[in-house]
Amino acid sequence: MDFLQNLLPLFKIIFVFICMLAGIRLRLGVGPSILAGGGVLALLTSMKLGEVIKVSAEALADDKTIFLAFIVALIMILSGLLEKTGQAGRIMNSLTGYLKSPRLRLVFFPALIGLLPMPGGAIFSAPMIQEAANGLDVSGRDKVVINYWFRHVWELTWPLYPGMILAASLCGMGIFEYIGYTFPGAFACIGLGCFFYLRPSVLPMKNNGNEADVSANGRDFRIVLKEGLPLIVAIGGAFLFETLLSLILPGIPFEIGIILALLAAVLCSLFANPGSMSIIRALLFEKRFLNMIFMIVCVFVFKDILGACGVVDELARLAGGEAALIAAAVFVPFLVGFIAGITLAFVGAAMPLVVGLVHASGLQDQLPAWAVLCMFSGFSGIMASPLHICFLLTCEYFKVDMVDAWKKVVIPSLMLMLLGVAYFYVLL
Repeated sequence: MDFLQNLLPLFKIIFVFICMLAGIRLRLGVGPSILAGGGVLALLTSMKLGEVIKVSAEALADDKTIFLAFIVALIMILSGLLEKTGQAGRIMNSLTGYLKSPRLRLVFFPALIGLLPMPGGAIFSAPMIQEAANGLDVSGRDKVVINYWFRHVWELTWPLYPGMILAASLCGMGIFEYIGYTFPGAFACIGLGCFFYLRPSVLPMKNNGNEADVSANGRDFRIVLKEGLPLIVAIGGAFLFETLLSLILPGIPFEIGIILALLAAVLCSLFANPGSMSIIRALLFEKRFLNMIFMIVCVFVFKDILGACGVVDELARLAGGEAALIAAAVFVPFLVGFIAGITLAFVGAAMPLVVGLVHASGLQDQLPAWAVLCMFSGFSGIMASPLHICFLLTCEYFKVDMVDAWKKVVIPSLMLMLLGVAYFYVLL
């Protein structure tokens, strides 16, 4: 009886995640599902209503919540502007003349679109894959997996991804400090993609994939610079502002630098596309935009309820620290990612638990390693997920059987997880 009593904190956490996954699976939305999970956790741990309201209000008023909501809003505005004004397409057209290798042309456009963190962005690069594959005898299934995989190679590295920003914020790190730990993920994704999808034995091409004539596209670096300026300002500005502010005003939150850079990038896009202010007004009232902001709020409310209810401390004592951490950093993010197919979902659900367990176990110096393991596990889950919106849209575009394409994605995704585990032991 005492044994079951000791396992009670674990059962509570498992039940909360089951409720979250059920909500996501029933398409209630990631934000409402995470918020409902927080409510269930409060009930299971006998938190009083007044305490829940107080904790939730503090989460809403927290600087981290407000800053992150601003950052995500600006990222979505920038992505929307580049997409709806056609500037993203012009960026790609300006770069086409530099691409001679057919295999490089196949992967370049989805990888470039991957720099814009737009939901379902793979459908944006699918027509370009189709065009690049003309005359190369590439099957529909190969087009699907190349488009899907290379669209996401930057997701563990790129500072504009909301999931990365949220993870860094939950870990109490600056975004570039956090990327300093996760950046090998991009090399792992590119290496796995090249091995499983591009090598000649798995992707035979007409003329053995010899260099194509791209002279008609021309090369003009000035056009590349002009069209790509918003992205250059967003990334370079974030690094510059964060560095300068940390030197001049050491106590200022790092998010301020990112917000300033994104505002400058949005202004660049507005100047490059006169009359596009109406696009921003429309974006602000889109359901997708409002849902994303609401999701950020729900994640921070859940995080604070998780910390206030005491279940994390109980779980750490029960499992002796590392056993609970392994479950929280490997199985929970992979499962949530696989079910939801969304990075923010697994980061919002699993990362607060991982961070809480690390602190409760007195392993603060190991936080980067556990956070990286959580990211690799969750990202492997979303890449293996047949519910990933990019995967579904790409299969639909190329009229390819989903199961047939999914079989080619599972093994590289699991390999990515194994590489993440190996990298975790390097960081320890």
